[in-house]
Amino acid sequence: MQALSFSVHIPLVAFGISFPAIVLFVEWLWLRSGDPLYLSLARRWTRVMVTLFAVGVITGTVLSFEMGLLWPNFTGTFGGVFGLGFAIEGFSFFLEAIFLGIYVYGWGRLSRRAHLLCGIPIVITGLSGSLMVIAVNAWMNHPGGFRLHAGRVVDVDPFRALFENSYLWQELVHMYVAGFVVSGFVMASAYAFGWLRGRRGRYERVALTIPLSAALFASVVEGPVGDWSARVVAVTQPTKLAAIEGLYRTTRGAAEHLLGWYEGGRIRYGIGIPHLLSLLAFHSWNAAVQGLAAVPADQRPPVNVTRVSFQLMVGIGTLFGLLAVWFLVIWIRRRRLPAGRAFYAAVVLAGPLSIVALIAGWVVTEVGRQPWVVYHVMTTAQAVTGAHGIPVGYATLAASYALVGCGLVWVLRRLARRPLDPPSQAGAA
Repeated sequence: MQALSFSVHIPLVAFGISFPAIVLFVEWLWLRSGDPLYLSLARRWTRVMVTLFAVGVITGTVLSFEMGLLWPNFTGTFGGVFGLGFAIEGFSFFLEAIFLGIYVYGWGRLSRRAHLLCGIPIVITGLSGSLMVIAVNAWMNHPGGFRLHAGRVVDVDPFRALFENSYLWQELVHMYVAGFVVSGFVMASAYAFGWLRGRRGRYERVALTIPLSAALFASVVEGPVGDWSARVVAVTQPTKLAAIEGLYRTTRGAAEHLLGWYEGGRIRYGIGIPHLLSLLAFHSWNAAVQGLAAVPADQRPPVNVTRVSFQLMVGIGTLFGLLAVWFLVIWIRRRRLPAGRAFYAAVVLAGPLSIVALIAGWVVTEVGRQPWVVYHVMTTAQAVTGAHGIPVGYATLAASYALVGCGLVWVLRRLARRPLDPPSQAGAA
């Protein structure tokens, strides 16, 4: 149930992190140039932002209830450690809602500069709220800031637990950059679809170029950030790395396997590249990489779920990098957008693929940590509820999300069909 809720909620978090900054950038372009096209675009995207925020409230509320209902031992034992993070996240959410209301209803009522300034807290609170949640997750992956005495948590230092954590910063940057990849490609995907259907006016060109540029730039940045993340995992969670790579025995100069299926202690049908895993994980040709056999069988995560998810994330990210190179070469040589239909078809596919990569990345983070909910401190079996009726609750939750998803699609389609704000109305702000 938690995984279902998280899979629905995390793409909305990605939009909450990045999309307000994109909307604010477009409004700033209007202030700088006076071009009403930018204002029409900013107002239109504001409606999308509010819609996604409203759906995020629904899914986020469900997640908050699930934390207490599905994981009573976890929250009961460690609430004093990570509770500060969720308190700050709630405070950030309310501030974001307040300024979002001011921003939405301030069009035409506030001065231009005041309206732009009201958007800045939306960006900041979107970042700070997600920072707190990511800090809690980083603590679960690399716990600290407390001691266990006779099964009770003592000597709690919430600041040290949440912020003096070597796992936090790579996870934070990785997620923030991924936010721009997702929101950029999803928005660009919608306009690329219209481009393929012949809608190629100046408005469509600008509306396509801005999110696409953000997504492509973020895709390039995500490469070295992902390398950083993998090297942190190699040091702090070597069993997760072994599951990601399907490495059974500790090996010096370990090979990297592309594709393939883990079975019988080895990778079948994969393409092995000698020494590459050691080089990527430790920047050393013959570094020793710990295998799954280094820990008991009951302390190993599900290998193929973790591995396939990682391969999906990296494979899609690589395709995005190639798409960025394609775009950049055309832009440098001809100073225009690519002309062929193949490029725009690729951008259309990039929208849903970016969400797949995002969810796959979080599957690696969460499933790769198993069987621990707090790494090497509390197992998932110790933390989870023993209540009955979970299948009924899961079915009800799935049906509810399906209903909310249909409502979201209906609202977004109505917004897409609305005519653009006329210059006189758009310029009233």
